[in-house]
Amino acid sequence: MTFIQALILGIIQGLTEFLPISSTAHLVILPFLLKWDLNPAFVMIFNTLIQLGTLAAVIVYFWHDLITILKAWFEGIKTKRPFDEPNSKLGWLIILATIPAGLFGLLLQSKVRQAMSSAVATAVFLFVTAILLTAAEIWSRKTRQLDSLKPLDAGIIGLFQAVSIFPGISRSGATISGGQWRGLTRESAAKFSFLMSIPIMLAAGALEMLDLFKTPGLTQMVPQLLIGFIIAGVVGYFSIRWFLRYLKSKSLLPFALYCAVLAIVVIFVASGRTLN
Repeated sequence: MTFIQALILGIIQGLTEFLPISSTAHLVILPFLLKWDLNPAFVMIFNTLIQLGTLAAVIVYFWHDLITILKAWFEGIKTKRPFDEPNSKLGWLIILATIPAGLFGLLLQSKVRQAMSSAVATAVFLFVTAILLTAAEIWSRKTRQLDSLKPLDAGIIGLFQAVSIFPGISRSGATISGGQWRGLTRESAAKFSFLMSIPIMLAAGALEMLDLFKTPGLTQMVPQLLIGFIIAGVVGYFSIRWFLRYLKSKSLLPFALYCAVLAIVVIFVASGRTLN
C-alpha cells in the first residue's frame, strides 16, 4: 500500500464511518474499482486500525457527554441506584446495545472476513442498507427523544448493529434505522448510534492490535497506518458535525439512493470483468 492509497482510504473512512453508507463497503469497493493490488492480510489490519481514527473522532466530539455518562454510571453503581439518573441509565443502555454485535462478531468473524473479499457480496449488502434507510424514513414515527429510550429499544437497536458486521450494511445506517423504528427522531437515533459505536469499535481495534503485533514486516507498515489513522480521525470529526446538523431538518433517503446506485455500479462492473 502506497502513501497515496493510505491517504485516500483514510479520507474515505472518515467520510463514510458516520454517514449511513457503510465505510467498510467503501474500503472494499474502492480498491476493487481502481484495481489496486493490495495485500489482503494488511488491508484487514489497516481497515480495522483506521477505524480507531474515527473512534478517536467520536470520542473527542462527544467528550463532555461521555464524561457526564461515565460519572453518572459510576455514581449509580456506588449508590446502588443505577437507573435513577438519566445519564447513568443511558450508560447501561449503551452496554446493552453493544452485546449483540459483540456476540455476532465472535461467532461470525470468519464469514465476515470472507465477505470482505467479495465486492459483489458487499454490493448486495449495500442494497440492504438502502432498504433499511428507505423503510425507516417512510414508516417510522420519529417523535421520541433520547431520554425516552428503554431497555427493549436498546436491545433492538443492538440487533441492528449486530447485523451491520457484514461489509455493506452500514453500522450507522442500521442503528439509526433501528432507532427510528423505535420512534426516535433522526438526531436522537444518530446520537445513540454514535455513542454505542464506541465500545464495539474499541473491542474490534483491541483484537486487531493483537494480530498487528504478529504481522511480519510491521515496521514497514507503520507510516501508512499512521497517515490513515490521522486522516480518518480529522475527517471523521467534521463528518459527525456536518451529519448531525443535516439530520435536524433533512431525510436519509438521499443516502439510501446513493447506496443503491453504488451497489448497481459495482455489480455491473463485476459482471463486465467476468465476461471479459
